[in-house]
Amino acid sequence: MWRMRVVHATGYAYKSAVTASFNEARLTPRSDSRQNVILNRIETVPATRSYRYVDYWGTAVTAFDLHAPHTELEVTASSVVETERPGPPETTVTWEDLASEAAIDRFDELLSPTHYTPASRRIERVGRGIAKSHDPQQAVIEAARWVQGELKYVPGTTGVHSSGLDALREGRGVCQDFAHLMLILLRGMGIPARYVSGYLHPKRNAKVGDTVEGQSHAWIQAWTGEWWHYDPTNDSHINEQYVSVGVGRDYSDVPPLKGIYSGEGSTDLDVIVEITRLA
Repeated sequence: MWRMRVVHATGYAYKSAVTASFNEARLTPRSDSRQNVILNRIETVPATRSYRYVDYWGTAVTAFDLHAPHTELEVTASSVVETERPGPPETTVTWEDLASEAAIDRFDELLSPTHYTPASRRIERVGRGIAKSHDPQQAVIEAARWVQGELKYVPGTTGVHSSGLDALREGRGVCQDFAHLMLILLRGMGIPARYVSGYLHPKRNAKVGDTVEGQSHAWIQAWTGEWWHYDPTNDSHINEQYVSVGVGRDYSDVPPLKGIYSGEGSTDLDVIVEITRLA
């Protein structure tokens, strides 16, 4: 088991004073069978009143609004989380089970195309090829290997609005693109799959007490009888280095921060993530 502190700081600078802003932060790690949240605090400068709720997909949201004129906004989320390496999935299903009316009805939203994960006949053909010689659980791992073969990890190559197909055309992308492309392939095979947002500590042999520059990360969960995690960017099961925050159909369901403001001009955005292994 690992214990980590994650500090995610986001700063906005507006060209002229903003008179009001309304914001949602999805920066609170999940408490589940592999992860225990000991502390989570979200602070803003200027100070705001906030309230929390859990969204449709089960992600904790902190909503806050600001009605005094401001030219800057800082949002800092601090969390302490204990994580474990999840065990392998114990329950398995067949392709026939996944094709059943009950499964399709239950997981309809996680089998359907989205803006970031549009349907693709070419990718469906790839999926049929994988499904011919693998059971659903093994097909998930084969899907990640296919994505690995198609995309090269290159930071800064795609924008936040790029779909999995955009990345496939470019042949390169970031973790968000790897996750979206894998979701297209899995859903095309009939495997329910969802996008996971969170953090990854970059050092397996991290020393306790050392603070490192961490990173926001994205991977997927597949349902083959139960939900389990797989990281297509690193072609691996997840371990104690991963902190899960949000799940949804794609990135648009789990952005760390989103909001609207009244005022003119664009904004400068600065994001810093620091992770410290505490135990």
